[in-house]
Amino acid sequence: MTSIDRSDYQIEISDTGRSFVCRSGETLLRGMEAALEDPIAVGCRGGGCGVCKIHIIEGTFSAKAMSRAHISEAERAKGVVLACRVFPASDLKFTVCNSTD
Repeated sequence: MTSIDRSDYQIEISDTGRSFVCRSGETLLRGMEAALEDPIAVGCRGGGCGVCKIHIIEGTFSAKAMSRAHISEAERAKGVVLACRVFPASDLKFTVCNSTD
């Protein structure tokens, strides 16, 4: 059994039921890439392409700037973000957005 440091957060991908641990100060995308053999789709890793679009449905987070071409202010307010720009501040649960969302 793996112990979780108090600066580590349990992250669940609601679509698949898979979960992983993400460290404080690490983006969700980096945490997924380190923990899962097949993480979500990845693009530029800098918030500009929109490939790693997710909807956080539970938990708190902070986020760096994301392209408004892919994440509107209204979406951001509803928890729709890019995994490459999001840092967990608690345990999180999210769904992966379809490319047509």
